[in-house]
Amino acid sequence: MSWEPELKELRKREAMARAMGGVDKVKRQHDGGRLTVRERIDGLADKGSFHEIGAIAGKAEYDSQHNLRDFLPANCVMGRATADGRPIVVCGDDFTVRGGSADATIKEKPQLAEMMAFEQRIPIVRIIEGSGGGGSVRTIETTGRANLPGGQGTSSRFDLMARNLSNVPVVSLGLGSVAGLGAARLAASHYSVMTKETSAMFVAGPPVVKGIGQDLTKQELGGWKIQTRAGGVDDAVDTEEEAFERARRFLSYLPSSVDELASRGPVEDDPQRRDETLISVIPKNRRRAYKMRPIIQSVVDKNSFFEMGSNFGRSIITGLARLDGWPVALLASDPMILGGAWTAESCLKLIRFVDMAETFHLPVVYLADCPGFHIGLEAEKAATIRHGVRAMAAINQSTVPWCAIVVRAAFGVAGGAHVNVGRYCTRYAWPSGWWGSLPLEGGIEAAYRAELDAAEDPDVELAAIEERLEALRSPFRTAEAFWVEEIIDPRDTRPLLTDFATLAQKALKPGVTGFGLRP
Repeated sequence: MSWEPELKELRKREAMARAMGGVDKVKRQHDGGRLTVRERIDGLADKGSFHEIGAIAGKAEYDSQHNLRDFLPANCVMGRATADGRPIVVCGDDFTVRGGSADATIKEKPQLAEMMAFEQRIPIVRIIEGSGGGGSVRTIETTGRANLPGGQGTSSRFDLMARNLSNVPVVSLGLGSVAGLGAARLAASHYSVMTKETSAMFVAGPPVVKGIGQDLTKQELGGWKIQTRAGGVDDAVDTEEEAFERARRFLSYLPSSVDELASRGPVEDDPQRRDETLISVIPKNRRRAYKMRPIIQSVVDKNSFFEMGSNFGRSIITGLARLDGWPVALLASDPMILGGAWTAESCLKLIRFVDMAETFHLPVVYLADCPGFHIGLEAEKAATIRHGVRAMAAINQSTVPWCAIVVRAAFGVAGGAHVNVGRYCTRYAWPSGWWGSLPLEGGIEAAYRAELDAAEDPDVELAAIEERLEALRSPFRTAEAFWVEEIIDPRDTRPLLTDFATLAQKALKPGVTGFGLRP
C-alpha cells in the first residue's frame, strides 16, 4: 500500500497554487511592469532556498463526488528562505488574486510569518502590493457583517508587527499600489523601499479621496516623490531588482535579532588610511557651504555607506556604514540644506534612526555641523522645539557607544546635542570648529546695544567688537579649558574612527532595549 495517490493530489494542488490568479491575471501583472509575488521571492532569496509554508491554503471547489474542481490560492505567499546566506522570513502579497484584498486573504498566513520571525529570531521581509487584507467594502457582503477594527482576533494583528520592531530587523518593499493596512505594514518597518514608476502608497486610494473632492492619480496622491519627501517611505528605486538588492544590503549591517550583535564584514580598506583632501575641505569663509557626503565616503570603509531616507529631513544625513569592517550607524549634518539646522522633519528622522541604532546595538558616529534649530515662523508652526527635545532625549537615552566629530558649527541647544552628555562619549573637533551659545552674527547688536548707541561711529565700533570676539572664540581657547577634549588633524579622522569602532565592540550588549518617555 502506498500513499502515492495522496502525494499526487498534493502536487496537483501545489501546481494550482503556483498558477496564482491564472494566466490572464499574471499577464496583466507583467503588462503593468510588475513581477508576480513568486518571481519577487525568487529575486530576493538565494536560489533554491525558499521553503514555502501554507502553499495549498485557499478556496477550493468540489464536484458532487468530492473531487477537486477548482482552486484559488490565498493571496499571501510566505515561508523561510536565505538572503546572502542569512535566514529570513518572507511574506508576499499576491496581487493576481483579488488584487491583494481582504476577500482572498487567510489572515493566519501573514500572522504566522510575523510570529515565525519573532520566535525564530530572524529578519522578516514583507513584499507588499494591495490593501494587505485589512478589509474592504465587499467584505461586508462576503462575511455577512461589518468588521469592528481592533477587536480580539482582528485580522491585522498589528501587535505582532509592533513587537517585531523591537526584536528583529523588518524590511518592507512596496512594489505596486499599497493602501490601508498594506500602507501600515509598509510603514511599520526599519527600512522601506518603493519602486518609482510602478508603486504608490496611500491610506486611501484615488477612488476614495475623490469622494472628498480630490481628483488625483495614484502618483499624485502617493507616488514615490510624495512618500519619500514626507518620510512615509525611506527610499525609492527604479526597478524591483534594485529593491531586492537594497533589502539584502540593509540586512547585511544588522544582527538577525536583538539577541545578537552585528557581524563584522569584510576588512578590505586600510584602517589607517588618511585622505589628504580633508585638510582643505571646509571653507575658511563660514558663509560657504560644502558637501558632506564626500567626507563620509572618505572616512568610512570604501563603498560601505548605505544612505537611508535621503529625501526626508534633508538637513540630517542618516545611513549605515562600516569602519574596519564593523557596522556603525552614521549621522551627519548637511550644510547644503539650511546650513545643517535641525528642522522638525530632521528631528523626526534622527529619532527614528537613533532608536534603530539602539535597538540593534550599533555604535553611532555623528559628523556634526549644526548651527542650531531652524528658526522663523514656519519652524514655530512645525513645533520644531517639541520635536527637537524629543531628538535630544533619544540621543541622551541611548546606551550604545557614541563618537562625535565636530566638523564646523555647534550652536545653541541643537548644536550641543551631538553627544549623550550624561555618560562618556568620544568626541573630537576639527580646527574649523566654530561654536557657542549663539552665533555672533545678529547677536552682537543686541548684546552690545548700549556701546553701539554711545559710539561716535557705530559701524566702526561694531567691527571692533566683532574682531575682539572672533579672537576669543578660537577653538584652541575652548581646548585650553578642556571644553573640547581633542582638536585633531582632519586627516586623522578615519584612523580614530576605526579605533572607536573596534573599542566599541567590547561595550555592546545584546538584548531588548527600553526607553523612557520622550516629550
